[in-house]
Amino acid sequence: MELYDTLSKVKKIHFVGIGGSGMCPIAEILFHQGYQLTGSDISESDTLERVRSYGIPVFMGQKAENIDGAELVVYTAAVKPDNPELVAAREKNIPTVERSVMLGMVARRYENAVAVSGTHGKTTTTAMITQILIGAGKDPSAVIGGKLPLIGGNGRVGHSDTIVCEACEYVDTFLQLHPAISVILNIDNDHLDYFGTVENTIRSFHQFAEQTSRLLVVNGDNKNAMKAVEGLEGKEILTYGFDKENDYYADEICNTLRAREKFVVYRKGEKLAEVTLSVPGKHNIYNALAAFAVADHLGIEPKVIAENLHQFTGVHRRFELLGEYGGVTVADDFAHHPTEIAATLTAAKQMGFSRVWAVFQPHTYSRTYMLLDDFAKVLQIADRVVLSEILAVRETNTYHIYAKDLADKIPGCVWFKTFDEISDYMLEHAKDGDLILTLGGGDVYKCANLIVKKYQQKN
Repeated sequence: MELYDTLSKVKKIHFVGIGGSGMCPIAEILFHQGYQLTGSDISESDTLERVRSYGIPVFMGQKAENIDGAELVVYTAAVKPDNPELVAAREKNIPTVERSVMLGMVARRYENAVAVSGTHGKTTTTAMITQILIGAGKDPSAVIGGKLPLIGGNGRVGHSDTIVCEACEYVDTFLQLHPAISVILNIDNDHLDYFGTVENTIRSFHQFAEQTSRLLVVNGDNKNAMKAVEGLEGKEILTYGFDKENDYYADEICNTLRAREKFVVYRKGEKLAEVTLSVPGKHNIYNALAAFAVADHLGIEPKVIAENLHQFTGVHRRFELLGEYGGVTVADDFAHHPTEIAATLTAAKQMGFSRVWAVFQPHTYSRTYMLLDDFAKVLQIADRVVLSEILAVRETNTYHIYAKDLADKIPGCVWFKTFDEISDYMLEHAKDGDLILTLGGGDVYKCANLIVKKYQQKN
């Protein structure tokens, strides 16, 4: 059967790893569309509880018999080919599709499929657009890479013809999408273990743009993003940024209390609305402009867009404030690339803290090795830097790179092997008025939580 026709031919679908943050929202959408679902996972989670709340049977542990009765099996990229459920599916000639392929299949069913791409800012911008659409009564479906407080999770089932989803470029997964509307936030030198060069990355984004049927919303200030849309025909392109040559641009920018950005949005010289964000940083002005352009295209009043952007308080692990303890503020952020770290630390430095402590967990050996000097440079935006060991993720250390190599390039930097050691160090050295900001794409949030726990026990 044709791959994208598969959903019209089946009713019973099994999800291998149904509790994954990327799997759960897709499962929710299919369940509400009338499909009979089962799933399996190897560990309990909040998302798994959410899946169970719909009455979807979930098996703990992955066994061949779990797929009995299934007509289609969906799996995450983390699942190995020798997984017993995938092996059983192949033996029984049951079609199997990877999660990103299923997302593409689901998104094709919506007239207004909005896909948000870019090296940085995808989750925040996807969440912003979702919040605006909900606030405007548009009832969208959504697949977001982080938890949006407004919906209490990272997915939403709507009843309109609109879906908003992240389009991740890693290993070209976003090429499974054929959206009506695409956003290209920026293109940077990330995932070079796969792409090799930025030029190759731009080529993939160009292909993604080619697959967009109606509208491209592109950061006109980002040269690589603009290169990606060169030579396209038959599509409307709207640009945004700070430069007044863009279709949408921010002007009259000023910082308010705690660096919450305030600015005026213009469309081709016409004043549309004044926006005051509740999230800090220049990078979030860019994200907000992209969201504004999409919402404006979908017919939402500028005033309504501005109101909902103000009500947006961020996404889980995006400058997430965890509390203040004895005058020390603790926050956590997903930033794991030099550009993201620079944006986050620059915003933090403008927020009036006595000192900003960056507690950074390097993410993958390849990224740390290839961007070592860039990491060393941007981390010095902070007043003090503390490192954990490098998180391997999917790699082995063929690069012979260690946290000490990065620490040696940063004056005054210290590094520790365990989060327990880091948390003890922070409680001993952080002072009243300081910000402790954990940074990284891995599990460094556990370190932030440990710091909070020790402060609570201390008090």
